[in-house]
Amino acid sequence: MKKVLLGILPLMLLASAGYAKDTGGVSPEASARTYGQNYKDMVLATCIANAYKEDKSAAIDAGSSVSALRDWTEYDLEKAPDAIKTQVDRYLARDYHNPLVESEVQGVRFDLLKCLDLYHSNELDAQVKRLVIHPNRIYRQDK
Repeated sequence: MKKVLLGILPLMLLASAGYAKDTGGVSPEASARTYGQNYKDMVLATCIANAYKEDKSAAIDAGSSVSALRDWTEYDLEKAPDAIKTQVDRYLARDYHNPLVESEVQGVRFDLLKCLDLYHSNELDAQVKRLVIHPNRIYRQDK
């Protein structure tokens, strides 16, 4: 019986090692990005959460991403929330048109395109310079 157990034990360990391989969780990569980049990502996620608030799954996922990104970003907590809301509201209020798309799909708002335009805007770059503390530093450097 002892020999059987000794023979089975290595096989069980090998099987469990092979099974456990690559099952570890993957962490978000935001802690390796700069505070400035994480701030921009946070604004993009905020825009998406607001744009798709009628789609509960999308809004919850984007909103949860905003919360996570806050942990990896250092910014002016007093001024940033209003500045972010103003920018997001202004971009989502834009009236984008594409006659080719609108002839096939009614009610297209191009909200994702608006959020991407905000993400790449000079206004958001200026906001990063104004509100993000040490925009070129990385969370991992400070912790």
